[in-house]
Amino acid sequence: MPISRRHFLTTTAGLAASALAAQETTSPNGRVQVATIGLGGMGTEDTHTSTHVPGVQLVAVADIYQGRLDHAKEVFGKDIFTTRDYREVLARKDIDAVIIATPDHWHSTISIDAMNAGKDVYCEKPMVQRVDDGKQVIAAHEKTGRIMQVGSQRVSSIVYQKAKELYRNGAIGELNMVEAWWDRNSAIGAWEYSIPLDATPETIDWDRFLGRAPKVPFEPVRLFRWRNYRDYGTGVAGDLFVHLFSGMHFVTGAIGPTRVYATGGLRFWKDGRDVPDVMLGLYDYPATGAHPAFNLALRVNFVDGAGESSGFRFVGSEGIMTIGEGVTLSKQPRESEPGYTIESFTDAMQKDFLEAYRKKYPPQPMNADSIRPRDEEKYVPPQGYSDHFDHHRNFIQAVRTRKPVVEDPTFGFRAAGPALLSNISYFEQRMCKWDPATMTLVG
Repeated sequence: MPISRRHFLTTTAGLAASALAAQETTSPNGRVQVATIGLGGMGTEDTHTSTHVPGVQLVAVADIYQGRLDHAKEVFGKDIFTTRDYREVLARKDIDAVIIATPDHWHSTISIDAMNAGKDVYCEKPMVQRVDDGKQVIAAHEKTGRIMQVGSQRVSSIVYQKAKELYRNGAIGELNMVEAWWDRNSAIGAWEYSIPLDATPETIDWDRFLGRAPKVPFEPVRLFRWRNYRDYGTGVAGDLFVHLFSGMHFVTGAIGPTRVYATGGLRFWKDGRDVPDVMLGLYDYPATGAHPAFNLALRVNFVDGAGESSGFRFVGSEGIMTIGEGVTLSKQPRESEPGYTIESFTDAMQKDFLEAYRKKYPPQPMNADSIRPRDEEKYVPPQGYSDHFDHHRNFIQAVRTRKPVVEDPTFGFRAAGPALLSNISYFEQRMCKWDPATMTLVG
């Protein structure tokens, strides 16, 4: 068994919070006032997290379901402004930034409208629902100069920062393969969300929910379980692959694959959804600068019987780096001797071969060092650490300082693009080619 050394990662959250508090006294507006557009499960979590950052105040909420607007007042205060029309939120001059946590098919439209209205934007992943939407969001970001951060929190995690440091310092040698997975085995994990008892055309603005999606009769399951439908969501690729792409790109500095192939199927959750519950993806990453070419394999499985788990394995020439709750580094240097297979040679040839081999690779004497187990280093975050909080904290800090964020629209699209191509590959049963530099589908 390897020797395992545990190292506890430290977070600068406390220092950053103090810095934010100090900035609050000098900020022209005193506080960062935010609004949430889309107060479902993720929107609620984002709102709670953001308002725990010092100096942040929620002032408005937009949602197309009245029950969520009523509940917003119960939770965040009766004085907040609520509306079913997000444009009323963008028209308010007392709002500095918006959190966009709507179904995926609204992400690009509301992000662009918000930046054009002078608001900074925190948009849930994936940044866009369609490949064609990506460059429009990037163009709006560049034209308006607003802060925009995509909501895939791994890029703000101290765990992934440590993994990036180890990788850049050559801890595993030359990278040749990355494996990543996200497995679930629960109804809620597979998006079987609850539907409120008062879901009616009176409590829901159905036409506004549909937006650019095909016009279909009122059916609340399509709203409250929108991730199950291609008209509004992006399936397992857009919901979970994109997290894995974001984390891997952050660690390695890669900007995207050149070839994408995905397969899978609908194996268990045959509840009317039209997206797979099992998806496997293979991706070719080209050599760029100092980085070698490597392959990526992704897996999402909603039928796994072992609960929920996700993680990475970065396989290099000198070791393996695993990311889960922390980072584990296992050193596996290449063997000093290549070995030999001479059993089928003549006895004379075997003798000659061994003599030549031992001249090149003399036998090493046995000693204490030669039987020492290989080392394993583990880096774990402090108990209760939240990369989600760090991600929102980093966004608010950028809103205050106007300094760029890591996960801007270009980074966000370079993660969303290959995920969306995975869907194209799956549904059209073909391989897709992608230009990661220009972020363009080839052919």
